[in-house]
Amino acid sequence: MKRKVIVIGIGAGNPDYVTVQAINALNQVSVFFIPNKGTGKAALARLRREICERYIRGREYRMVDFDTPDRKKPSSDYSQGIEAWRDEVEQVYERLLIEELGDDEEGAFLVWGDPSIYDGTLRILDKIRSRGNFELEYDVIPGISSVQALAARHKVALNRIGESIMITTGRKLADGFPNNVDSVTVMLDAQNAFKSVDGEIDIHWGAYVGTDDEILVTGKLREVCDEIERLRNAAREKHGWIMDSYILTKPEAFGEE
Repeated sequence: MKRKVIVIGIGAGNPDYVTVQAINALNQVSVFFIPNKGTGKAALARLRREICERYIRGREYRMVDFDTPDRKKPSSDYSQGIEAWRDEVEQVYERLLIEELGDDEEGAFLVWGDPSIYDGTLRILDKIRSRGNFELEYDVIPGISSVQALAARHKVALNRIGESIMITTGRKLADGFPNNVDSVTVMLDAQNAFKSVDGEIDIHWGAYVGTDDEILVTGKLREVCDEIERLRNAAREKHGWIMDSYILTKPEAFGEE
């Protein structure tokens, strides 16, 4: 038994971010696996469907909805908790590939942003393949990540000349602004870790970047952090979910030739 899958990066939420390569991939897929993450995130599943309806022309395909396991509340061992949750997701994915995908069909998972940045789909497929219950082949189509979209909307660069780019999480930022960089991009910050950062720091923040619901804030961190927290809370209350990220920089990090 052989199964083939394409992991397609569909961008940061704006259908215009879907690349030509992704559109070509969409038009060769037979089965799309659409995750159901609860009523609060129904808009995410709906947008996946809208992208398919917009770009797929002249061919038949089907969509398979599936429920994703709920993540347990954070434990003292964060990594162990994530691994346990991914084990459950792997079982769901493996069942889908066995039961819903025929030998002559090609399946697809539509991943927000870029599949290589803070997404577990590739690791999950690698683990399924390593178990060897069936032959699994997959390709990856890159997408425009929220990080790229955020920088573009704020008209800034992620780095300065001769320095590296750092992308981290709110969990890591809570330990303090990294000592060896002047600019850091932060994703997955559910606890407003930016409020604990001291010093003269600028922030470029965005939520739902590129969509009709986009919110952008830029300024001195100490001056706008409370406003960002208020906007985050209001947006989550309104939509039931939020996708946001931000860039923190020391004042001299941008504008250098």
